Amino acid sequence: MDDFRSGRRRFLAATSAGLAGVAAGCLEPRASGPIEGGSSHEIDRGNLADGSTFTDIYEAVIDSVTQVRVFGVKDPNSDSVGRGRGSGFLVDESHVVTNAHVVAGGEETDLQYINGDWTTTELVGTDTHSDLAVLETDHVPDSATPLTLADQRPVVGQQVLAIGNPYGLEGSMSEGIVSGVDRTLDAPGREFSFPNVVQTDAGVNPGNSGGPLVDRNGNVVGIVNAAGGENIGFAISAALMQRVVPSLIADGEYNHSLMGITFMTVDRLVAEANGLSEATGVIVDSVRSGQPAAGTLQESTRTTTRGGAPIPVGGDVILELNGEPVPDRHAFSTYLALETSPGDTLSLTLWRDGRETTAEMVLGER
Repeated sequence: MDDFRSGRRRFLAATSAGLAGVAAGCLEPRASGPIEGGSSHEIDRGNLADGSTFTDIYEAVIDSVTQVRVFGVKDPNSDSVGRGRGSGFLVDESHVVTNAHVVAGGEETDLQYINGDWTTTELVGTDTHSDLAVLETDHVPDSATPLTLADQRPVVGQQVLAIGNPYGLEGSMSEGIVSGVDRTLDAPGREFSFPNVVQTDAGVNPGNSGGPLVDRNGNVVGIVNAAGGENIGFAISAALMQRVVPSLIADGEYNHSLMGITFMTVDRLVAEANGLSEATGVIVDSVRSGQPAAGTLQESTRTTTRGGAPIPVGGDVILELNGEPVPDRHAFSTYLALETSPGDTLSLTLWRDGRETTAEMVLGER
């Protein structure tokens, strides 16, 4: 990931201190190649306000953020074909990252930079399980340089800025904080979840999808992929991007680890029903036949009803992975996503039949 950490925005060192889916619109004429253009962003109007540190960050980042226009998107509710829209940003000298859901189902994708330049692209890789996609661009303006992914994981309360194109409004920025980390976000209409998601209260809307969520140094802490409601937005973490994006560029795909189980967090009711002294870990609800966990892990044998909800009883409770505690499903998913690869041997600490035990299994590929 050295390309992601190339020299970037020197003056920032001194300042240091939508709903998942695409927004449809009317078809517009598309570019057949790089086209020079103008932008109101570059007009010298004079008599400008002083701005703030946020203004400095915006000016350092915005040249590398693009609008993403996807052509030939079929409306699932009709026979019409329209255009999808989102955001993206430059991650090396010729590649832009965006959300997989932004480009899904499209025939062609164009980018527009803030200076007005349009360019065609080629989709080089996509991964639905992390909602990431990479486009190779035919043109990058001289003023656009790759954004850097944050080395440190975000913390709750950290100031962040979302930069993108909500509802097609180019070059928009909203400010907020990191509201939560290590979230597990269910993928709309899919039987899987996105791990290690960053939650923010920065305003994001349809069209922000694929744009960067940056810190006060202009480093990317996440890529916006969903808005969950008022003052709640979500972003795929930079940590997951650092694993997935290089593989998409090199191979066009990324291989996620697979155990082949369904599970749920052990809360107080699950703990009491299974003889645990504390509510921690995840309980194995089912083990899929023919998957890596088959023959190693035991699924729940029955359910009981507590508080009007079904509670699994009798399955293995996973307490640790390779010696690391996994107190809930969020920690469990994050560990698998960031610390393991297909083919790895995974050591598990389990609660089984009223006592603690250990087991090993070789992870498969999703």
